[in-house]
Amino acid sequence: MSEALIFDALRTARGRGKSKGALYEVKPIDLLVAALEQLRLRNQLPTEQVEDVFIGCVTPTDDQGFNLAKAALIHARWSDKVSGITVNRFCASSLEAVNLAAMKIRTGWGNLLVAGGLENMSRFPIGSDGGPLMYDPEVINRADYVPQGISADLLASLEGFTREELDEYAWRSHQKAAQAAREGYFNKSTISIYDRRGLLILGHDEYARPDTSIEDLQKLSPSFAELGAKGFDEMALHRFPFLEKIQHLHTAGNSAGIVDGAAVLLLGTAELGKALGLKPRARIVTAANVAEDHTLMLSAAAPAAQKALAQAKLKPKDIDLWECGEGFAAVPLKFQKELKIPTDRFNVNGGAIALGYPLGAAGAILLGDLLDELERRDLRYGLAAMSMGGGMGAATIIERV
Repeated sequence: MSEALIFDALRTARGRGKSKGALYEVKPIDLLVAALEQLRLRNQLPTEQVEDVFIGCVTPTDDQGFNLAKAALIHARWSDKVSGITVNRFCASSLEAVNLAAMKIRTGWGNLLVAGGLENMSRFPIGSDGGPLMYDPEVINRADYVPQGISADLLASLEGFTREELDEYAWRSHQKAAQAAREGYFNKSTISIYDRRGLLILGHDEYARPDTSIEDLQKLSPSFAELGAKGFDEMALHRFPFLEKIQHLHTAGNSAGIVDGAAVLLLGTAELGKALGLKPRARIVTAANVAEDHTLMLSAAAPAAQKALAQAKLKPKDIDLWECGEGFAAVPLKFQKELKIPTDRFNVNGGAIALGYPLGAAGAILLGDLLDELERRDLRYGLAAMSMGGGMGAATIIERV
């Protein structure tokens, strides 16, 4: 069995996911092409050697539809020999893209692949591709399937988290991200976006708010109370009747920001990497997927991590750095609590609450940031995990080489 090695990882700067955001003017295909082209240039990559490209996208419709992965390869003028596939596992789409590419390499069915993801949320809001779990009343009512914000408040209520704890976590995310940006920790892997004339559109994470204070966060109103009152609280409590009431504690400040962005990783075998002069940075040790309650929805990151640890015959104490997607503050708090992770080893450079959550690219960004920080600190093992829609969870363990 071949090892699946990571040779490179990069991401675009993230733009605010609104019509006034810097990347609103950039077509999704151009955002992905920018990432692919920088990956090619940085590694002097002969594209005919790349066999397949896995790209995660949560809203694959219109300009993000019709197999955007292959469309971007054609538009970037990569070799016609390169295949492409678009993957949708909700927020973990690009983490799953990496995992699928790694599996293909480990089985001997691939030697050099690219994996990553894209989401242009300023053009395509969550749910704009439709689907039964979003718009079919029969499916939704039968399953007690609630919006994710309701699930986040349900999770916080079940765990007994307070508004103060959620805001405190969010503030720490902002502080860590601000320090990492000041120290240049993101510079190695963040690429700028330019227009067709070569003029800079965006060269930094636009969503970042380094001056955020606890006082600012405490002033914000709950985001999902009104939605809950429309019947979704009742649906969630039908699934969890022992809970008296859902406390609506998540706000725009302690939830992830909506942003645009893309991220890609280059993976392959040691043999082909050596032939092409590529230096391996890490190996994919293992990956895992699980699914739990679809109404609670956001609790599966820890079980996914535990499954991955068991597959790798590792213990939590063996992991040097941990990353958990910050869709809502309750999610990483639950993850950290369940796995008993020391704060100084967990989401050490902040996360999506501070920098934004480009859904289809979020997992690949998480993994790339984890790799960079392992290298900066000269550490060995890292684990990235995410909870997502449908009650699913995903986790990936990497080891520096």
